[in-house]
Amino acid sequence: MERIKLKALLNDMTLEEKALQLVQLYGAFLGDVDVLTGPAMSFAKMPADRPYQVGSLLGEHGAEHLIDLQDKMMAIQPHHIPALFMLDVIHGYKTGFPVPIAIGSSFNPSLAKEICSAAGKEAAVAGLHVTFSPMVDLVRDSRWGRVMESTGEDVWLNCQMAKAEVEGFQGDDFKDKGKLAACVKHFAAYGAAVAGRDYNVTEISEHTLHEDYLPSYKAAVDAGVALVMTAFNTIDRKPCTTNKKLLRDILRDEMGFKGVVISDYGAIQETIAHTTSVDHRDAAKKAILAGCDIDMVSPCYIQNLVSLVEDGEVDIKLVDEAVMRVLELKNDLGLFENPYKDASSEGEKEVLMCREHLELSRRAAEETTVLLKNDGALPLKKNQKIVVVGALADDNLITGSWALFVDKDKTVTLKQAISELYSDVNVSFFASDEISDEMLEAAESADVVLLALGENHTKTGESLSIADITLCKAHRDLFDAVYKVNKNTVTVLFGGRPLALPEVAQKTNALLEAWLPGTCGAYAVADILFGDANPSGRLSMSFPYTTGQLPISYAAFTTGRPKPNTDKFVPYASNYMDYPNVPLYPFGWGLSYTNVEYSGVSLSADKLTKDGKIFASVTVKNAGDMAVLEPVQLYIRDIKGSVVRPVRELKGIEKISLEAGEEKTVSFEITEPMLRFYDDEMNFVSEKGEFMAWIGSTSLTENGAKFVLE
Repeated sequence: MERIKLKALLNDMTLEEKALQLVQLYGAFLGDVDVLTGPAMSFAKMPADRPYQVGSLLGEHGAEHLIDLQDKMMAIQPHHIPALFMLDVIHGYKTGFPVPIAIGSSFNPSLAKEICSAAGKEAAVAGLHVTFSPMVDLVRDSRWGRVMESTGEDVWLNCQMAKAEVEGFQGDDFKDKGKLAACVKHFAAYGAAVAGRDYNVTEISEHTLHEDYLPSYKAAVDAGVALVMTAFNTIDRKPCTTNKKLLRDILRDEMGFKGVVISDYGAIQETIAHTTSVDHRDAAKKAILAGCDIDMVSPCYIQNLVSLVEDGEVDIKLVDEAVMRVLELKNDLGLFENPYKDASSEGEKEVLMCREHLELSRRAAEETTVLLKNDGALPLKKNQKIVVVGALADDNLITGSWALFVDKDKTVTLKQAISELYSDVNVSFFASDEISDEMLEAAESADVVLLALGENHTKTGESLSIADITLCKAHRDLFDAVYKVNKNTVTVLFGGRPLALPEVAQKTNALLEAWLPGTCGAYAVADILFGDANPSGRLSMSFPYTTGQLPISYAAFTTGRPKPNTDKFVPYASNYMDYPNVPLYPFGWGLSYTNVEYSGVSLSADKLTKDGKIFASVTVKNAGDMAVLEPVQLYIRDIKGSVVRPVRELKGIEKISLEAGEEKTVSFEITEPMLRFYDDEMNFVSEKGEFMAWIGSTSLTENGAKFVLE
């Protein structure tokens, strides 16, 4: 539809029609409103046809169902405006892919794009128009259950992943078949929730907000993301959903976002509990003035927006602007010409859990699994007597809490994968966390015991914050009991967050982080365990020694009393008496089954001008006898600044393939814009002086060279 016709449509709509376009409900509202629970309980009884006139619905899915629902809603809506159907498609619709924290650990944005494209294709054929993804919140505190939805702790990597994921879902034009409109979330800095507690406030400085937390949202905006979702937390002690400085000044004016802003579930209403809004009417007024276009499942807009305009408290122009953005989104999706978009029952049979997507699920898990430790126990030898213990070895709840509609019965477990792929190997299973004499007798006689520990997806996700990130007691007891009878152990960790497990890491011969790997991910884990695949994942979030270190990041700052380079406690320096300052396994850490050698860093010049560039290069050689994917990483440090600067920051990744004996030269371009930061007056600038550039396989690398910015 041409914009002039959209404008005419807007002008012909009643004020109530306009207000309803800015309301999102979910399917239960189309039935008996009296049986609703949670935030929806605050809704007054509505006429039966009113929910059918809202601009969008949450949570409904399935081609046949949504085609029928669209027909009903368009028939009842006075101008027959199609509805938007939105859903959380985070890491898969029917085919489950590794959770986002795992995808971050691939260090491969191209893989993230491919996964989102596949997930979007499945969701689109099921009749959906919008996905509430990607979540690009920076995360440095694994007490927060939602770290599993993020791609990690690093600013640069999160920006690359945000761009890739938006492009994967939306393509060149999200009107195209198999594409969805993406909604980046949660704006802003939800990953900094105080004490890692979900729905909590944030307390961060202006520098930290702008330099660390905002860039990934900006990357999504620059990639053309269609929607932005507000966050539950506060910024400057104001809830994000009613924060005009955040939504209008920063998001729209500074970042240039032109699309739709939608609240998170009930977030406008929750400003009352935050004590910044008096009641639903006050909350609605504050939200529309701040720039929130759509009210997701709260009574604020549906009950108050009309009267706020009629009473002169809200300018109709603000409502018209918001409604026009919603209409433009529907138009950009092509819904006025084809209100069903890609919905097709026949298409679902061809696309959902198709062979291509199942193979991608397996391949993605292979590239996201991280080998944290290996004292030679891996790969397993096929002539060994192997005993596998732990309930997670046969748990199909390993797809992630936001793979809402994955068929759990079709999720491959580790037991199933090993039994199917390695049926000729002498493996016995005790897929239980209960310690029995039979289990211990088998473990004692084994050549190696494989322990499946960690968390399934009922223990990590939204509303699943924890105060203690150590292994649960049952898994600590299981490990100790097995280790007492057999020191030859390999530990596979499942879960959606880094855990603190220094004792297990010290004792076990090998430690493999499998995350929550998705529908076919266990096949990849089995292949890695037996050496038919070479692990290439790198941690996108640091593993601490203990909960008390949180929040933690490799990109830390020095202090006025930095700790000397020693493992011992140093009085009157900034350190703990009982634990190191640094993580157990830092960002960028990961091993493989082959020895990869790096030459020294070679700089094309040791001086960089404002308009110039220099190249930092290394030669990387596979000195082993197995092909490998190697994520070559560039880190830079600004040695002195007008404000404190991180000890190092990731600035580039090149993931290369190397055959046995092969070597390649990898070069990174360094330019002045890469060195910019917010100075003491909040100007985004670079400052002349010395810099270090390191290139290596982890954030710990000391393989570097110095250059000067003139």
